[in-house]
Amino acid sequence: MSSSPRRIMSDSKIPQPPSGDITNDDLQRWERVRQRLRAELGDAIYDSWFTRLELDRVDLNGLALTVPTKFLKSWMQTHYLDRIKARVIGEFVSAERVTIELRSPSRKSKPREADIAPTRNENSSTFVPPSKRQPEVANGVSSRRAPSRSVGRVDTDGFAGSPLDRRLSFSTFLVGPSNQLAYAAACRVVEQRGGDSAPLFNPLYTHAAVGLGKTHLLQAVAQAANESRRRVVYLTAEKFMSGFVSSLTANTAIAFKESLRAIDMLIVDDVQFLQGKSIQQEFCHTLNALIDAGRQVVVAADRPPSELETLDERVLSRFKGGLCVDIDPLDEGLRVKILEARIAAARETQPNFSVPSEVIAYVARTIMTNGRDLEGAVNRLLAHSTLNGAPISVATAEAAIRDLVRTQEPKRVKIDDIQKLVASHYNISRADILSSRRTANVVRPRQIAMYLSKVLTLRSLPEIGRRFGGRDHTTVLHAVRKIEDLASKDQGLVEVIDLLKRILSEQ
Repeated sequence: MSSSPRRIMSDSKIPQPPSGDITNDDLQRWERVRQRLRAELGDAIYDSWFTRLELDRVDLNGLALTVPTKFLKSWMQTHYLDRIKARVIGEFVSAERVTIELRSPSRKSKPREADIAPTRNENSSTFVPPSKRQPEVANGVSSRRAPSRSVGRVDTDGFAGSPLDRRLSFSTFLVGPSNQLAYAAACRVVEQRGGDSAPLFNPLYTHAAVGLGKTHLLQAVAQAANESRRRVVYLTAEKFMSGFVSSLTANTAIAFKESLRAIDMLIVDDVQFLQGKSIQQEFCHTLNALIDAGRQVVVAADRPPSELETLDERVLSRFKGGLCVDIDPLDEGLRVKILEARIAAARETQPNFSVPSEVIAYVARTIMTNGRDLEGAVNRLLAHSTLNGAPISVATAEAAIRDLVRTQEPKRVKIDDIQKLVASHYNISRADILSSRRTANVVRPRQIAMYLSKVLTLRSLPEIGRRFGGRDHTTVLHAVRKIEDLASKDQGLVEVIDLLKRILSEQ
């Protein structure tokens, strides 16, 4: 370590050990380990995960460290154990091993640094260490063959949320570069301690295309928070809408409002389906009440807030004010892990089912869509193996998954990108396109941008009109017809439009 002065607690300030296993010299060495970890990881990461990591025992073979919750134990073992070991060996030269254990409920945590907020009961989490976990699964697909689809509900004061699939937990969520940030944010939400401080990420907004694991992640949050004895309600947008309408019909709207405002965490999936002015207003009131009261809100959708044009602007403003994280398409390495996990699950009921590594690599390269298609590929390989009784080869796999191989889906083009590109091409500003100016050098580019928005996106004419300075849908329709008419006569315009389309598709 550096010879620069360290901040080392004096003997009088070092917390006395709970037993005779730890000497004051051990505590001083441990304090130096902590300071080195803080310097390497930074204050934010250290304060989030390390303030409740304590030295419990020192023996001839190594150190035993403790944390108060199963979730924190699992997280530290998975993400930081090697780094901790390296720093421990630097101070405790004779240490050969470092273990992280669950702290006994009978022993109170020593007050260290910022660890002043009350902690959860040690038995409040269902997280298990990686060494004791069942085989992992493809995101959203269990690796274990359960007799039936085990589901449960999160009930809060008589209000039943949507069913939960017990298989969709953090321990069965495979992590890769595409979903690392979303996974870490979800874990942080679960681990967030109560007390006077408000939730750090509120609301947490996750968006992803179909089959990439956002529902798995939300259900994992719901189940982990529920097991920690927090009052949690997990809802789909459809469940929220039906619950609100039913409360109006049964004259129980007040009870509906009060039941949702009394919870600790609200989780809403597929929020893009939320429709109806009165329903969106009630959702907005619920959102505001929970966030203002310091309660956690977690939301998922298939697109970012800026593209949810049918939602109330006040709701979108709340979403944008929180943490928005996306889950990208699965990278090839993660697709391989998903396939291997699903094959391992199938082998539990079909011991003779074997898939060579080259076949797994072929399927992972070929199917680039989502976890559900990968599950379908394994099911087809299993069928070929059990029904035909022949070994699985690349040729067999090619025939088995033919119907799952899709052409590359076209890139989702955004209206904002169209406006920026057209404005740049015609040497005007995006503000000019959105303005009410009627000069020729602005009108034509605006009409082209509207035309491209109609043919390259799934947005309706009214939606496009709103994105072009609040114009009426008839204005958009006129622009589309005008460009179509001009393109039938002007080959130069056709070439310009084709160029703009090609650039947008390649961006």
